[in-house]
Amino acid sequence: MRGLGPFLRDAWRLTRPYYVSEEKWSARGLLLAIIALNLSLVGMTVVLSFWNREFYNALQDKNWQAFINLLFWYQRTPSGLMPGFSEIAAVYIVVAVYRTYLNQWLQIRWRRWLTGHFLDEWLADRAYYRISLSMDRAKIGTDNPDQRIAEDLRDFVDSTLSLGLGLLSNIVSLFSFVGILWGLSGAFPIFGITIPGYMVWVAVVYAAIGTTLTHFVGRPLVGLSFRQQRVEADFRYALVRLRENVEGIALYGGEAEEKGNLRDRFGHVIHNWWAIMRRTKLLNALTAGYDQVAVIFPIIVAAPRYFSGQLPLGGLTQTAGAFGRVQDSLSWFVGAYASLAQWRATVERLTTFHRAIVAARAASRQGFLRPAPQGAAVRLSGVTLSLPNGTALLDDADFTFESGKSVVVTGRSGSGKSTLFRAIAGIWPFGRGTVQMPAGSVLFLPQRPYIPLGTLREVIAYPAPAKQYSPEAVAAALADAGLASFLPHLDEEDNWPQRLSGGEQQRIALARALLAKPDWLFLDEATASLDPESEADLYQTLKERLPDTTIVSIAHRPTVAAFHDERVVLRRDPGEGGRLTVAEPAPAA
Repeated sequence: MRGLGPFLRDAWRLTRPYYVSEEKWSARGLLLAIIALNLSLVGMTVVLSFWNREFYNALQDKNWQAFINLLFWYQRTPSGLMPGFSEIAAVYIVVAVYRTYLNQWLQIRWRRWLTGHFLDEWLADRAYYRISLSMDRAKIGTDNPDQRIAEDLRDFVDSTLSLGLGLLSNIVSLFSFVGILWGLSGAFPIFGITIPGYMVWVAVVYAAIGTTLTHFVGRPLVGLSFRQQRVEADFRYALVRLRENVEGIALYGGEAEEKGNLRDRFGHVIHNWWAIMRRTKLLNALTAGYDQVAVIFPIIVAAPRYFSGQLPLGGLTQTAGAFGRVQDSLSWFVGAYASLAQWRATVERLTTFHRAIVAARAASRQGFLRPAPQGAAVRLSGVTLSLPNGTALLDDADFTFESGKSVVVTGRSGSGKSTLFRAIAGIWPFGRGTVQMPAGSVLFLPQRPYIPLGTLREVIAYPAPAKQYSPEAVAAALADAGLASFLPHLDEEDNWPQRLSGGEQQRIALARALLAKPDWLFLDEATASLDPESEADLYQTLKERLPDTTIVSIAHRPTVAAFHDERVVLRRDPGEGGRLTVAEPAPAA
């Protein structure tokens, strides 16, 4: 309860943006319509309360005409005309149907907007990449971003609407029925003191006891629900990893290790689930007993007035119904506790994830200075590269890649060559210095190409839309990359990461370069999976097809160096604490 204020503020920060967004009028209109329908249902329960009184009075008086009228038509009562049950039920059904329909409509619109909003922020400034580099993503609240966007946003919207509307309906129901109950209760003398509206006070005390006990019994469910979402996502992620790496696992014969890993992760799911079960069992025992006692409790309390003749049968049933409504409204916290615990866990997960995104985007604007692209060279001034743990790789380096002069970057494995390329690309956040990019288009090809979902034509065109390139251009690029045998399959959707070998995937990436024709092409061991002859052929093809493109490569093989004009060597200098420095550029050949 000490954290209730900050939690509600977090929930409000997640809720407010949609209702002040570009969709605010439709969102507010739907919400107001749903609120109106919910309040209409509350009003109809009040009408049913009075109908119930007249109906049971008709049964007690054996009044056949009133009985029929109350079922099908209307009945004149001392307080006015009472509609029949058929009319009330018909209106109730229509209102209930459209309340649910509009609620679902608002849910999907709100979820669509929130999902787009989170995706925009997560992908902006490459926040997703910086978050992936965090040392302890679970600790800072950035583990399993897929679950937070796909599931937590859905649960947040659903829970916020259901709990918010439920609370509002119960508040209105409380004020609607407390007056009825007060009037029906009369005064009750006890120990020489006359208590007016005594059943209202009994309902308040009864609900207060139930709410207090429920909070103390169910409080651990908040933390358990939070943990359950995380361990479920961890288990699902492990299954996805297995599916994406089936060939490597099969070649290693790693089935036993994978099974053990999956069993361990699922063991965490089971262990936490048992903890939830035990706590839920206690909570259900409390709430079930509380609800069962509530069925008979108001009749017992009102029975003395009934047997003394102060209340007719209809008055007794109306009193019991009104007591139940007041008690239910006051005990809303009891029945909704498990849902509140789940909602709080969801809000905390989304809040921590959003804060991590904001922090990542802010950090991405720090570190390296990146002036607006200009000139015809890549210039690095005073560049220091570090690992996420703070270990320095490259120390205060200055060098330039001139346009028209292809360069090969070499050095021992782990010397930071790929990290240097990431810094040039603007995605590596750890370090300082100035990186001046040239005017013109730049394309980076990593050692492990990304193969998106879709047809082979879409895979080759990535990241541009497939329609940007003519069928002839795509076919020519595929043939030049040595994949002419795939031409008949250009418009097929398949599991291309599994169907294509490592070398074929690298050829796909080179086909992208042939299509895009960038001014600058950075290759991070982008041909390492190919044999030396194929590698040499592809470099020769790049030189011929892209004569105006400046190529900068990370490579180890001398055959690759032969296709470049200069060489940059990253070396470790023991005199600099083991940090890496840049050797003087030298001719590649």
